[in-house]
Amino acid sequence: MTAVAKSIDEATAFSFLDWDPGPLKVSFEFFPPRTEKMEQSLWEVVKRLEPLGPDFVSVTYGAGGTTRERTHNTVLRIEKETALTPAAHLTCVGASRGEVDDIARRYWDEGVRHLVALRGDPPEGTEKYEPHPEGYAYAADLVEGLKRVADFEISVAGYPDIHPEAPSPQFDLDYLKRKVDAGASRVITQYFFDPAAFLRFRDKAVAAGIGVPIIPGIMPVTNFSQIVRFSAGCGALIPDWLGRHFDHLDDDPATRRLVASAIVAEQCRQLIAAGVHEFHFYTLNRAELTAGICHLLGLRASKEAGQ
Repeated sequence: MTAVAKSIDEATAFSFLDWDPGPLKVSFEFFPPRTEKMEQSLWEVVKRLEPLGPDFVSVTYGAGGTTRERTHNTVLRIEKETALTPAAHLTCVGASRGEVDDIARRYWDEGVRHLVALRGDPPEGTEKYEPHPEGYAYAADLVEGLKRVADFEISVAGYPDIHPEAPSPQFDLDYLKRKVDAGASRVITQYFFDPAAFLRFRDKAVAAGIGVPIIPGIMPVTNFSQIVRFSAGCGALIPDWLGRHFDHLDDDPATRRLVASAIVAEQCRQLIAAGVHEFHFYTLNRAELTAGICHLLGLRASKEAGQ
């Protein structure tokens, strides 16, 4: 029996009804608000999740750098007005090396020490990624450049279901190792729905000499058609069973949330049984599902943080 198969078998040996998962770490991802109303809503989410004591929270960066200033402002507000540790996303798209380096120096000077380095998506209206003629071409180049700017903690992306543009799984894994060798501190994965896919990815990465933490990215699904659209662009596989769970629930958001909680709770349960003790939640700027799942995982809000 393989290590992964054994891990999945072990995951069926206990349930949420009576368990102690042990110490866990979580982190959360937000996206920058586009309007004043969205900013107020995001801040309510941040304050709701802050008492859970996440290891860090990350703020995304729009395609082509379209949210550059909003990302920067959100990161700095989190840095200055909360006890949270923010991580700012940076991409290669739409900027020269000098511009990216200047942004990184600005973050460092303002006390931000953690960056998420990504190649980035093509700007809206273009189908294929093209490196900026004076920019960092790919994520490994970006990591290397950021480490020259300052000794940042850098997270990079990994793909349990393979990056959609990778010619093969081995190419994808080799490139991930390049990013780590360039100076990355951890790998945060794209979301996935099959725990076995993550465990295979983790085991192959370790076997390839990738020694940094590999953190599973967890996406609670409340809108199935939306997640299908997201997944078409990022390469995440949608299992048939996921769609069946959301059949006939288009007009029933309350039930969709209950179903989403159950799915993610089971996903995390299996991963914990296989030795995973850290999770990165894609919150979509909503607090209820993430807070509820963290509660199921045994995390409790700090009274001090909530005061």
